[in-house]
Order: sequence, then C-alpha cells, then structure tokens
Amino acid sequence: MRTIAFSMRLCLVLLALLAGRTAPASAEVRFPLRIAAAGTYLEDAAGKPFLITGDAAWSLISDLPAEEADIYIADRKARGFNTILVSLIEHEFARNAPNNAADIPPFLVPGDFAQPNDRYFSDAEHVLDDAFRAGMLVLLAPAYAGANGGSQGWYGEMAAASPDALRAYGRYLGKRYARYPNIVWVQGGDYDPPDRALVEALAEGIAEGAPGAMQTVHGNRDTATAAYWPGAGWLALDTVYTYEDVATAVQARYRAGPHRPFFLIEARYEGEHGVEAAEIRKIAYGALLSGASGQVFGNNPVWHFGGPALYDTPAGWREALASRGAESIGHLASLFARFDWWKLKPDDGRFVRRVEGAASATAITAVAGDGTFAVAYIDGAAAIDLDPSALTAPAGTIEWYDPSTGAKLRSEPEADLRRLVVPALSRASDVEDWLVVLRAGKRSRSE
Repeated sequence: MRTIAFSMRLCLVLLALLAGRTAPASAEVRFPLRIAAAGTYLEDAAGKPFLITGDAAWSLISDLPAEEADIYIADRKARGFNTILVSLIEHEFARNAPNNAADIPPFLVPGDFAQPNDRYFSDAEHVLDDAFRAGMLVLLAPAYAGANGGSQGWYGEMAAASPDALRAYGRYLGKRYARYPNIVWVQGGDYDPPDRALVEALAEGIAEGAPGAMQTVHGNRDTATAAYWPGAGWLALDTVYTYEDVATAVQARYRAGPHRPFFLIEARYEGEHGVEAAEIRKIAYGALLSGASGQVFGNNPVWHFGGPALYDTPAGWREALASRGAESIGHLASLFARFDWWKLKPDDGRFVRRVEGAASATAITAVAGDGTFAVAYIDGAAAIDLDPSALTAPAGTIEWYDPSTGAKLRSEPEADLRRLVVPALSRASDVEDWLVVLRAGKRSRSE
C-alpha cells in the first residue's frame, strides 16, 4: 500500500510539472545561504547570488496532506519560484487549525509551548524535505503572532507562556530542524509585540538549537524592523511590509539602513483589494529596482489553500496556481537571470531626468554600480529623458521586454541612451508596462 501511495504521489507531481509552465526551473542552489561580502544580498554556499523569489504559502504545513503539498511545491519550482513563506503552526487559517490535515495537534496540551507534539513536527518535515529537494528556501514562522496580537495568531498563547517556555520551544525547533540548511526563521508575524522578550526568547532558543541559522522578522505594516528590534543579535535580514507604494517604501529602507540584506516580505496579494497581475508586477519590480534583495508574492486563495479566508475566493487553490500574477513572477525570475541584478543600486535621481506620459506614469530605475547597465520598469510612460553620465558610455543597446509574458520585443543596438521612446508594438497583453535593460557600449580609445 505504501508503494502504491508513493507511486500515486509521484504521478501527481509529474503531472504538475508537465502541465505547462511560464518559466524554467531555477538553477541548483547550494545551501546554506549566507550574506554576500557586499552586504546587501544573499548568496549560496558556492558564492552564487540568490534573489529571493517567494510565494506566500502560510497554511501549507497545516492545511495540505502530503500528496497535495507535493503538487504545490512542484508547481512553484517549475514556475521559477525559489522561496516559500510558511507557518510551522497555524492558529486560524487551516481547515483543522491548529491541527494538521491528519488531525494531529502541534501541542500535547492546547496552546502549551512547553509540550510540543513530536508527531506534528515530524509530519511537518515532509514539506521541508520536499522544499530542500527542490532547492527552495523556506521562510519558516515558528509562531505567527497574528494581526494586532489577535485570534489569527499565537500571541495570546505566547503571552500566557513564560520566556523560558518559549526559549525551550525555540531550542526544540532549532535542534529538530538543524539538519535543514534551507530554513530562514521568521519571527513575529503581522505584529510588533509589546512584550519583545517573548519573541527574543523564542529567537534565542532557535539560535541555541541551530547555531548559525539565519532569522528575520515580519512586523506590523510599515514598521522599520531594524528600528523596532535594535541590538537583536538574531536579526540577520530585514523586511519591508507595506500596502502603500512599494517602491517608495523600499527606497526609504535602502536609504535609512542598516547596511544588510532586506526583502519585501508582504504587499497586497493578488485576488485581494482588487489587485490583479498588473499591480503585482509593479509591486515586484518596484521592490527589486529600489534596493530589495528579493520579494514575496501572494495570491488568494493559495496563501491559505483550503483554510478560512479573509476575502472571497471564487477559485480553488489548484486553479489559482496558474494565476496571471504567478505567471508574471515566473517571468520576472527569468528576466532577472539575464543580468547581474546584484550590482544594481536604486536611481538617486541623477539618471532619470523626466518622464513623459499620463500623470500616473512611472519609471522605476536602477543602475549597476560599475555603470555597465541600467534597468527600468516603465508603466504608462510615453518617453523618458535620461542622463547617460551614470553609465560608462552614452550609447549602447536597449532591450525591451513585455513583463506580462517575458517576451523580448525589441533590441536597439548602438542606441542613444539619453532618451527612451516607448515602442508602438503589438503585444500579447493589453497592459502598458515594460521592462527595459540599457547596456552601455564600450568607449573607443579616443573618448
């Protein structure tokens, strides 16, 4: 029977991989990740830069049985995602919460962090094993606190526990999962806890159980995480979480520091607040071209699967895997693989002089530190005037891409880099955003 079940699961995974994907699987990653010498992005153990291309899968461990988790991970891997954001224990957003799909509770006594249930945490290893085999990073929340510390998360139980109990729980998790080099622990969870000692104890326990494991935090919206957690020795990576203009928020974090990697952990999700694929692209490109070393995409209902939702879910999670937003993120991963994205620095106002177009027209740009290339995400603009002195040469190649399909639409060799005029070309999509890569040409000896 076990052989038959395994064969059925393998068939389901193969079907997911063959279902037609928008992006090739990413190249192999050698875990563990580390902070690159430049201090602003992650790289793998072989020194290869790692761009966090994440999907919010908060309820994955709690809500899905193993064979369905296999389908989800195979799909996301095939679409170009390399990271998933997951709650280890779910308080509300799973069908049997806080129990898992096999109806196993996370604690022997409900809500008692001092009594973790080995069976539950053993079952969770299936997702971690799957993700590791797929070469995917897991952003793993050990105890999602919940918005405003309310019933959505575990903050009430954390406040009822002692810091010693939380430290022991963290130590238990750290030791149990220390063999997984692809985990970054995510403290907090939609909340800046008034009693920081609770989260500190949990984070310190994980650090004791898994020395060297990286940790980050998911705070309230628009919280400067480094400022809220000053001196936290466990905090290796910062995050940005906003429902406002993402490029503005990320640029503010880039300018404010500190000098360490940070990524967009959450913005508006597709299928909520009227958000569709075009806004998903503006969010993702706005983050990456404004200084973030990665971004996490979210879709309703994928983030909660079959669990309770905050908004209407007209489609099931399997159907939503192929959403236009997810396809756009897959194309983003493929497009960023075309250039050395880790060299990019947000435009400081010197490169873009003027944007022509509607009042809402935007151009989010970044320039390589060595001046060899620049990248611009353009939405609704007709033309852009540039100052090519930011590049090593005033002429070069301009490459135009449709970010909704990933297609290269035009290449202009030996072009004047002082002005971009948006090409009037037929496109597969009906949107007005573009990704433009400007590569400086080589200067002649007489220049």
